[in-house]
Amino acid sequence: MLDMIDSADDVIALKISDKISGRELDAIMDRLDAAMARHDKVHVFVETRSIDGIEIAGLASYVARALPLFGKLGRFGRVAVVADQGWIRAATKVESAMLPHVSYRVFEPGERDEAFA
Repeated sequence: MLDMIDSADDVIALKISDKISGRELDAIMDRLDAAMARHDKVHVFVETRSIDGIEIAGLASYVARALPLFGKLGRFGRVAVVADQGWIRAATKVESAMLPHVSYRVFEPGERDEAFA
């Protein structure tokens, strides 16, 4: 399930829980594309709760849309990820190490307000 969170125009803020569908991945990419069209830098806030899978059918389309973002890494500002599952926090730290020009921070649920700020 995907919920968009009200935020500044240059911030993509969302809460993801349970199973992530292709339709939800498309909605995230649509919002990111729109923010990048309006701003030189885009910040990201993601809060995850009990992720138990990603719909495989929508994954190929998402990857195809996400790959061009590697050429735009300099346009990402801060990225904050709040996760209640250790494997999500660990995967985010690995992703952060692989993308050294993007400023990532990983938070536990009790630190959500700090992360959103």
